[in-house]
Amino acid sequence: MPANPSQVLIMAMAVSFGISSYIEGGVIAAVIILNIVVGFFQEFNAEKTMDSLRSLSSPTAVAVRGGNTITVPTAEIVPGDIVELKTGDTVPADIRLVEAMNFETDEALLTGESLPVGKETEATFDADIGAGDRLNVAFSSSTVTKGRARGVVFATGMKTEIGTIATALRATGKKTRPVKRKPDGSAKPHRYAQAWGLTAGDFGGHFLGVNVGTPLQRKLSKLAILLFGVAVVCAIICLAANSFSSNKDVIIYAVATGLSMIPACLIVVLTITMAAGTKRMVQRHVIVRKLDSLEALGAVTDICSDKTGTLTQGKMVAKRAWIPCMGTYAVGTSNDPVDPTQGDLSHTEKPPTAIQVESENKDEKGGTTHQNLLEDNAPLKDYLNVASLANLAHVHKTEDGWKARGDPTEIAIQVFVSRFDWNRERLTKEESWSQVAEFPFDSEVKKMSVIFANKTTSSNMVFTKGAVERIIGSCSLVRLEKGAELTEMTEDFRSTIIQNMEALAAQGLRVLALASKEYKGETGGDDSSYDRAAIEGDLTFQGLIGLYDPPRVESAGAVKQCHQAGITVHMLTGDHPGTAKAIAAQVGIIPANNAAVAKDVADAMVTTASAFDKLSDDDIDRLPVLPLVVARCSPNTKVRMIEALHRRKCFAAMTGDGVNDSPSLKRADVGIAMGQAGSDVAKDASDIVLTDDNFASILNAIEEGRRMFDNIQKFVLHLLAENIAQACTLLI
Repeated sequence: MPANPSQVLIMAMAVSFGISSYIEGGVIAAVIILNIVVGFFQEFNAEKTMDSLRSLSSPTAVAVRGGNTITVPTAEIVPGDIVELKTGDTVPADIRLVEAMNFETDEALLTGESLPVGKETEATFDADIGAGDRLNVAFSSSTVTKGRARGVVFATGMKTEIGTIATALRATGKKTRPVKRKPDGSAKPHRYAQAWGLTAGDFGGHFLGVNVGTPLQRKLSKLAILLFGVAVVCAIICLAANSFSSNKDVIIYAVATGLSMIPACLIVVLTITMAAGTKRMVQRHVIVRKLDSLEALGAVTDICSDKTGTLTQGKMVAKRAWIPCMGTYAVGTSNDPVDPTQGDLSHTEKPPTAIQVESENKDEKGGTTHQNLLEDNAPLKDYLNVASLANLAHVHKTEDGWKARGDPTEIAIQVFVSRFDWNRERLTKEESWSQVAEFPFDSEVKKMSVIFANKTTSSNMVFTKGAVERIIGSCSLVRLEKGAELTEMTEDFRSTIIQNMEALAAQGLRVLALASKEYKGETGGDDSSYDRAAIEGDLTFQGLIGLYDPPRVESAGAVKQCHQAGITVHMLTGDHPGTAKAIAAQVGIIPANNAAVAKDVADAMVTTASAFDKLSDDDIDRLPVLPLVVARCSPNTKVRMIEALHRRKCFAAMTGDGVNDSPSLKRADVGIAMGQAGSDVAKDASDIVLTDDNFASILNAIEEGRRMFDNIQKFVLHLLAENIAQACTLLI
């Protein structure tokens, strides 16, 4: 709420009590108290709702001290400690890894990346490399998703990556204007006087409320100053008409005439209007933590949104599969990434390199059943065997719907095969497949393999999946046409595979390759008795699979509505540039075709954090447009984007869920946190919380904010007309 109307009422109350007009002073005091009570209970209820979203934990860590492995509270970890990490652990500090075995951590809290990050102990990086690319460090508060590791603690508390973010949250903006200096650092006396004058002006404007708060608050503050001036003039006119008599009745009449210009009930109406609006928003998945933030959303001109979990679903989905002799299979949009019954299957004989994204729906025959696709299709069945069995994830149906457990990438692949009723569980129980050996994913070979025995055919098969470059290097055979014999893998065809991989990657997909062969060696014994290099050699290439974190179904429509409402949407994400650009094009943040856009504007639309951070503030201000997509974002990058918007006189909202988003949430005019995936720090720094983590819910809040703005304007006009008539009656 604007401070100035309250200040005017307090002054009026003081004058009323000063002249012993206790009834009038009591009424004004009651109005002030009512405003305070309504505001207090609204924000108190919001905080109670926030408490239900918070999950409390007291983590511990396994440290090696004095040659013994002991469990200690995270708060007792110190630099120099050797810490052991395993799957499921929360990393207690920033740790330089010295030993790792298939070790991956989920750093979405810090970087916004939707996929776990594989760590490498031998890698070294420049000092200015971003946190998301430091693969030799496990960061505090990240979660171990796979493998085990050991490392040395080098930073704890405020010295960690999260600690630097906490420091940024504590920082407050400078309250003094800087002195303009010459290149040599000197400044003339008038520059000091100018800086002091501007600082004094800022202080006065802040005190009066004309240069802080939302646009509506600033307008109301200016209106309150104007009305206060008019009230003083009216009081002086009354006193002058009575020759400035000190008679008590004259003074009371003068004060009453002046107060008739002050809309005393305005502040109560504003508070009740906003409180009613926040209650309505709870039903639309929006919790308002600060009473005036809902109205502030109505004035927003720019929204800076995270990608993972806000514009996208936050879960991996298999989007495309390419089999050389059959073509490309695709999956339609789905609201539930782990439900294999959602999303249509489609097929085209074209490879990914020949499919135009804009015309994919024309190229692919949608609505095809999996039975039709599997009919007389041995290459597809061979492909599905690899995808299903070289996979440790489980997808199953329960009374509450479809559930999945395992690595996000493997879950996505298992859901894909389940669309064809080729689930691992069914194959191992009904199709006589049984596992003989397993070779887990290794960060050096970048592959994982299994050996399965088929009791029906009395044969053993090797199924392998992994990085495309490593798989095709291990393949010697491929089937180029349906029904044809296997042919030798040539370098030309390896280049063709790479081209198709790049075509899928250009659509924002993470691409893996699948391969298999019949195993004729001896079985039995433990996994270490097998020669892994021999087992993973001379494979038959089966195809590629592309996965991604898909946009929410409603995201594209929400972005379009933002544009129609005059709101620009910016995507600030920790993901890679290719993925960010592809998702931004799909949801409509950037145009799918840049031909209609000027070259300098098109070049400025998409950038990386490293390129953006190298620009000075003056360079950023000279850009034709601020970037619509910034990839590999750091916390400081997001803050600089908010500041750049402010310099362009924009009113910015910022969405975020991770700790890394907190400084920008605090710096934005309206901070919007995610209720489900958001961290406690992000929620505490925000003004509004989305309980469904959905970008489209922001539109609900903006709609309510603009409706409130219109209602408040109408009420102010009505109130002013009434007050002017009342003042004129008293004066005349």
